[in-house]
Amino acid sequence: MIKSWMVIGGVTFIVALASNFITPGDTRWFKSLQRPRWLTFEAAIPLVWTVIFICGAWSAYIVWEKNPGTTETWLRMGLYLLLEIVTIAYNPAMLRLRSLKVGTTIGAIGFIIGVILTLAVLPVSGWAALLLVPYLLWSPIGTYTTKEMSRLNPQDA
Repeated sequence: MIKSWMVIGGVTFIVALASNFITPGDTRWFKSLQRPRWLTFEAAIPLVWTVIFICGAWSAYIVWEKNPGTTETWLRMGLYLLLEIVTIAYNPAMLRLRSLKVGTTIGAIGFIIGVILTLAVLPVSGWAALLLVPYLLWSPIGTYTTKEMSRLNPQDA
């Protein structure tokens, strides 16, 4: 029998693969942009997001296990999926469109969805809501960083 954690982890992994829909030209464009002087942690960003996605999947697992298969649980799972899709869309959309403004907008939308999801999950499980806190803390940092990059690279905003 397939366990719920396997399905949740599998969906998380499959959606995350969509972040690979970028070309070398897209990457070159982004690498050529000027960054804020305080952005010294860029190499750690992939690790940070990996931890955040693991926390999100774990949160979804907790919520699913509390009331598996109910309409309310499916709606919450839809919010988890929407949040991941929006979060994953940040890189391909911003890079493909070569627009830091698009990245900033997607980041802000993701944060709003993250707040809504956390509030929707809180009545079900405090632990599940707590596991979403890393997203709520990091998402504004990424959004702010992209906004600052827009200021430093107005031609690519």
